[in-house]
Amino acid sequence: MTSRKVAVIGGGSWATGIAKMLLGNLSHIHWYIYEKEIIDHIKKHRRNPVYLSTIEFDPKKITFFNHLRDAIECSQVIIVVVPSVHIKPLFEKEKIDLSDKFLINASKGIIPGENISITEYFRKKYHVPEEKIGLISGPSHAEEIAMERITYLTCAASSEKNAEKIASLIRQHYVKTVTSLDVTGIEYGAVMKNIYALAAGIAHGLGYGDNFTAVLIANAIREMERMLAKIFHHERRLFHSAYLGDLLVTAYSQFSRNRTFGMMIGKGYSVRAALVEMNQVAEGYYATRCIHEINQQYKVNIPIAETVYNVLYKNSPAAKEFEMLCNTLK
Repeated sequence: MTSRKVAVIGGGSWATGIAKMLLGNLSHIHWYIYEKEIIDHIKKHRRNPVYLSTIEFDPKKITFFNHLRDAIECSQVIIVVVPSVHIKPLFEKEKIDLSDKFLINASKGIIPGENISITEYFRKKYHVPEEKIGLISGPSHAEEIAMERITYLTCAASSEKNAEKIASLIRQHYVKTVTSLDVTGIEYGAVMKNIYALAAGIAHGLGYGDNFTAVLIANAIREMERMLAKIFHHERRLFHSAYLGDLLVTAYSQFSRNRTFGMMIGKGYSVRAALVEMNQVAEGYYATRCIHEINQQYKVNIPIAETVYNVLYKNSPAAKEFEMLCNTLK
């Protein structure tokens, strides 16, 4: 896979971090960025002016694209690093053929309106076969990739061979890789951990301390286990880094946009005000509604996720909701 043309789709912080990792292994990459001004800035100043601007790029090693179809047509491996809320509008505004591509999802979210994961969306809508789909997941924050702090990333695919091929693209002296066959479980786990990071942030904003947060997260991993077991039958260990590790880093880290968004809600911001003030997408906001709607079918007991839903989408007071939540935690 390292000899094939690889395209990064997206210009945000994680896309920028992935571009950095790829260029540690590849002599050249393709990079689609929606904002032409960002492309022009990187070409001239060698840095993304908005995200992870400490990373320096050699523009000679990158072919930039401002049109999605052009980037995809001349690439064999497509790494999607676009917020889930933007994927459907972006891909469906043009006629795009993905049938002969290897698609890797590096985003964490559910397609709003479809209530399916990103890999499920590309399988169903674009008929990408399961053996040509993979996943890059955490636990990670792009900011620490930029600083070259030791990071473990999980690479998942339907076969160990393909999972290792994905890993070979991003493995660095500061990036260790773990492979997995649980594409769907890891993907939905990553969706749910964003909801629980929101809950941790709301709790912090309300004045709850570390003692409460520890219990909250312990209950959250059990919620995640119940949900994944109900929907996706696969042998998995939720205490592994792809599940519990990703939950912990998102719930506790200063870099977590979902925790930050939750803190704003806990401190009294309206949802609209918090969304406006955030300069990055908090995937947990959209995931909360999607998981709530998905669970209408399965009826899994997920009180933390439902508490967040009530706060964000039913305008229920956060203090009241968390007071009631306290009586359900163990």
